[in-house]
Amino acid sequence: MESGLSKENPYTPEQISSLGLLPERLPRHVAIIMDGNGRWAQSHGMPRIEGHRRGVNSVRAVVEESSRLGLEQLTLYCFSSENWKRPPTELNLLMRLLRHYLVEEREEIHAQGLQFCTIGDITELSPIIQEEIHQTTERTQNNTGMRLCLAINYGSRSEICGAVREIAAAVRDGEVNASEIDETLISSKLMTAGMPDPDLVIRTASEFRVSNFLLWQISYAELYICEKRWPEFRELDLHEAIKSYAERDRRFGGLNK
Repeated sequence: MESGLSKENPYTPEQISSLGLLPERLPRHVAIIMDGNGRWAQSHGMPRIEGHRRGVNSVRAVVEESSRLGLEQLTLYCFSSENWKRPPTELNLLMRLLRHYLVEEREEIHAQGLQFCTIGDITELSPIIQEEIHQTTERTQNNTGMRLCLAINYGSRSEICGAVREIAAAVRDGEVNASEIDETLISSKLMTAGMPDPDLVIRTASEFRVSNFLLWQISYAELYICEKRWPEFRELDLHEAIKSYAERDRRFGGLNK
């Protein structure tokens, strides 16, 4: 297996500029829908799971580069709640890969000063994987670098339903008045409470869907579709996405003066 995250220091503003990026126009939070692993493998005459294995190398490269760039958060859509529909053999191998990543990369993530967390219902995962998630989360909880968030067994509609149920119970119990329900309250009940909303959402493999990913949180995010499949995605592709983001005119429903 390749070595883990680089020990290099974060880029200076001058180094960021030398990459063709604008330091003042970097997104705070990038979210990525990592698509095309299986199709990449099949196009190369390999079993689908080999695409997922190769995709881990892309994860390492993008996590490292995002940290160097000084992003506040990187969220990776690793496993959706709909992915349970896949064949049992593929599911077993995906879970093995997830556990392997958590074990192998834990100390590297910590050495980089990254804060590790997850969103999604991890209670449906095996106890062994749940324990590895807890260990990595606890190991890095006091770090002050980029937040690395993995969406595992995550579905946005389910997340929103959970928030609605929690608010409804609070109204029933007299803890919240119905007139007090607003965007801030709803956001505080989501799994992403306390996190900045994504500024940029990247999807690979030329797919133009958001696939039940952070539906509330990406209301004003910029979307970037990359033709490359996830195992092919590397630092330069991340740079291109950020360059595209920097060129956008973000008005949030208003007009620029």
